[in-house]
Amino acid sequence: MSKTHHYGVVVKWTGNTGTGTSGYKNYERRHEIVGAGQKPVIPGSSDPAFRGDSARWNPEELLVASLSACHKLWYLHLSALAGIVVTAYVDHAEGFMEETPDGSGHFTRVILRPEVTVAPGTDIAKARELQAEAHAKCFIANSVNFPVEHEPQVKTA
Repeated sequence: MSKTHHYGVVVKWTGNTGTGTSGYKNYERRHEIVGAGQKPVIPGSSDPAFRGDSARWNPEELLVASLSACHKLWYLHLSALAGIVVTAYVDHAEGFMEETPDGSGHFTRVILRPEVTVAPGTDIAKARELQAEAHAKCFIANSVNFPVEHEPQVKTA
């Protein structure tokens, strides 16, 4: 039996400099992303290439971060079930987006590069195999229409 989950957020534009969107250069792309409960506000903007603030998160970065975090959470879950003791995990993920002549665009791929450290005596081959299983189970990766590639490294502490 399938189960439906609901996720609500509020995105509030905070970039009105006094004249609203009276001109393309007359407003800032700043916004705040707010979730339910006591979650901290995420300061957002557009990519600096689109007049955004580089000190704030842009939607493209958040998409790459979502893919990376989802993969990590599945990997840690599957590792725990398989008796693989992960002691450290860091991912240097990258996303690639192409802008089209009409100004729209789309992601062409994301590459996850998790560096996983496991406890001494761990079955390294099994730890590597779980990367593919984590990808197959990741909700976010299963929802996008571009390839999510993996270049994992697994080492012993």
